[in-house]
Amino acid sequence: MARIFDVIEYPSEMKDEIVHRFPETGIGDYRIGSQLIVRESQAAVFFRDGNALDVFRAGRHTLSTANIPLLIDLIGKAFNDRTPFPAEVYFVSMKEFANEKWGTPQPIIVRNPGMGLGVALLQGFGTYSFQVKDPQQFVTQVVGQQGAYRTADIEERLKTILLSKLQDVLGETTAAKSVVDLIGLTEEVGAAVRAKAQDDFEAVGMVLKSFYIGNLKPSSKSAQELRDMGMLDMATYTQLQAADAMRDAAQNPSGGAGLTAGIGAGMGIGNLMQQATSGAMQNQQQGGAAPKATSGIPDVMTPAEAAAILKVSEEDVKAAIADGSLKAKKLGNAYRISKASLEEFMNS
Repeated sequence: MARIFDVIEYPSEMKDEIVHRFPETGIGDYRIGSQLIVRESQAAVFFRDGNALDVFRAGRHTLSTANIPLLIDLIGKAFNDRTPFPAEVYFVSMKEFANEKWGTPQPIIVRNPGMGLGVALLQGFGTYSFQVKDPQQFVTQVVGQQGAYRTADIEERLKTILLSKLQDVLGETTAAKSVVDLIGLTEEVGAAVRAKAQDDFEAVGMVLKSFYIGNLKPSSKSAQELRDMGMLDMATYTQLQAADAMRDAAQNPSGGAGLTAGIGAGMGIGNLMQQATSGAMQNQQQGGAAPKATSGIPDVMTPAEAAAILKVSEEDVKAAIADGSLKAKKLGNAYRISKASLEEFMNS
């Protein structure tokens, strides 16, 4: 029996599919009078001759194409059995795609004036949801000619937008509030991110329905990682390393403790070292200035820092430790050298 009409529908829940094209590949030759069935959770964008002509909402619709039943079969033979009037239908899911995950692959640096190092490294994660607002705009600007377009195809683009806005909001918020205050304002921060991101979503025919921060906390970056990021000068780094060694030794009297510092946002230990430094300065003011020969030597040093003071290589310092001429305390796989030991070595 000759084909006269087409019934075009996509009876799918489209769980992770945003757009589905009919036909998935090639071009359609739908006849005049063909029926298009669109479900409640869908919209359909009708293309003819490469142009988006109309958007159909839920219901049954009759398509108007230039393909006349029966006659088009005869005309098609003049075009190598290809319709001269191509048409396609894109079914677009209009439901809300919820519980999409986001997270910070790298810590976000924010200001933290008056506390610790004066900066903070924050990490967070949560969920967001989005919905297609303008089906025609979304198909023409994002989907193109793809047969199927899924949430996985756009998630990196959306996460990049969200993390960019989150960084902006955190920077603006920490200009007036400390990190301690900020962690208690996750709902306000989430609302601000949602407001900032709306224009970017609407530019591609979408709307950001929600943005939730599940957790926002200081990063567990170590002192060495902070120094590698260019956030610590040598003096601060030395103080934090000394604090790490004292803390680890106190927590593990038997030795072998690692030197990973959970200094997070630069609070806690940073404040402790700041107080210790202030106390040392007060003691010097009360008891007189320290001797010039030792004024630039920290109380506890790594082999690399001792080498910088002695103006030799780190290997030379380790060799002196190995032969016993320089006394050092071994903590795990690392050595710490006291100021008194270095002075004794220098005067020997």
